[in-house]
Amino acid sequence: MNTMLASAQTIIKKTAKSLGLSDYSIERLISPERIVEVNFPVAMDDGSIKMFKGYRIQHNSARGPYKGGLRFHPQVSYDEVQALATLMSIKCAVAGIPFGGGKGGVIVDPKKLSQKELENLSRAFVRAIAPVIGPDVDVPAPDVNTNPTIMSWMLDEYIKTQTLDDRPKTKENSLGSTVQGPRSKLYATFTGKPVDNGGSLGRTEATGRGGVMVLKALLSKLDHRHETRDHRPELIVQRPQTVDRRQESRDEGLESKVYSLGSTYSPGSMTVAIQGFGNVGYYFAKIAQEEGFQVVSVSDSKGGIIKTMDDRPKTLEKSLRSTVQALGSTVQALGSTVQALGSTVQGLTPLDVSLVIQCKKERGTLAGCYCAGGVCDTRGGQLITNEELLELPVDILVPSALENVINKDNMARIKATIIIEMANGPITEEAYEYLTKKGVIIVPDVLSNSGGVSVSYLEWLQGKKGEKWTEDKVNGELKDIMEKAFKSMWEKSIAKKISLKQAAFEVAIERIIEAMV
Repeated sequence: MNTMLASAQTIIKKTAKSLGLSDYSIERLISPERIVEVNFPVAMDDGSIKMFKGYRIQHNSARGPYKGGLRFHPQVSYDEVQALATLMSIKCAVAGIPFGGGKGGVIVDPKKLSQKELENLSRAFVRAIAPVIGPDVDVPAPDVNTNPTIMSWMLDEYIKTQTLDDRPKTKENSLGSTVQGPRSKLYATFTGKPVDNGGSLGRTEATGRGGVMVLKALLSKLDHRHETRDHRPELIVQRPQTVDRRQESRDEGLESKVYSLGSTYSPGSMTVAIQGFGNVGYYFAKIAQEEGFQVVSVSDSKGGIIKTMDDRPKTLEKSLRSTVQALGSTVQALGSTVQALGSTVQGLTPLDVSLVIQCKKERGTLAGCYCAGGVCDTRGGQLITNEELLELPVDILVPSALENVINKDNMARIKATIIIEMANGPITEEAYEYLTKKGVIIVPDVLSNSGGVSVSYLEWLQGKKGEKWTEDKVNGELKDIMEKAFKSMWEKSIAKKISLKQAAFEVAIERIIEAMV
């Protein structure tokens, strides 16, 4: 069984049992309602016909139509798709949007296809799954190696399979915002479409923006934790500020402490490292910086970058060594849990995210894109590995690339106080338990990266109503969804003194069970 699927099913079973649910209810929660496996032909450029295999797994429709992406990847498998469909049910329920979970994919390496072959594949796959999708049944979206253009091809092909309205489209009614009658509803079958073809403004940035909204919601709660200091420390650990280090060395350590906050959690005082600089990581970095956070390191698949202060050591090793020496006896007291003390102590300069992405587009890689203070140069800059980025002494760590990157091998070296899971499953269960007990606050992926599906829901609404909303309206609606979702999770975690992840799953499962009943 796929690791992600096993992990998802384990936490669902554990949560369901803690809620006193019957074995029958638990089985319904973990079992997909429908499994679709298709084998379909695709015309290739050389005139040959090649067969491909694809899946669409529909997990739970108690709260509404199935919702989830379609991915094109050589390693797509039944177990992977089932795991992602299961997590989509949880994610939609946590976000409070009226969808159930679905997921799909095709076993293919899209890099080996021409543009025409990719279009043929997209259209052929939709013809194969057309009987089981629709605006009120199952609403696919982009995922790994799929994009708005592919969604347009799929939408066009899906509409061809329907006989509700065969009138030819005009230039005006080819846009989801103005088309009327039965055909207009079909535009809500797919989300993540181009804006000029029924897509929503704000969708591209939505996942990253939603993550920053959740982070800000968390910090607003932490800013008031000094008023209720009797809860479990893994939910309320705070960064040390003015504490007696000599007394601290005689205490039990970070895992048993609650520090006084003051203005500790203002964005301008907090450093951020982001692993993954694709769509999600880039927009998280960009929007976090706009909100005042100090983004000091980002990375892509080839490595990450940091820029040290001019008067600081020029290598990561020396920089970290000087930090450890400066901390002195605190290191002995806190062991491997030395907390991030701000960019001044770390000797790291906040990056200029807009210049970094511009530099990357020009170079094709992050290497050399040491952009800060409005300029890009190599002075004080350094390329680090993705593994080193995870272990930087920052306040906030944002894994937004691959699953299981924080695990038993590196969990003891993680120094961040807060982790925002923007990738799916970036922390193994073993590492999650270790870090939570150590006092690290982890916002689970089922909430923190749900901004994308939330704006997909808003796109779906616009399509169903034949409307086109402004970006401000979309972002306002997203903010409302994310803040309400975080509030439900937070209040559950405080009331039951459980981790945020456990609280998120409890909220989701309670909502799904209520809808099933």
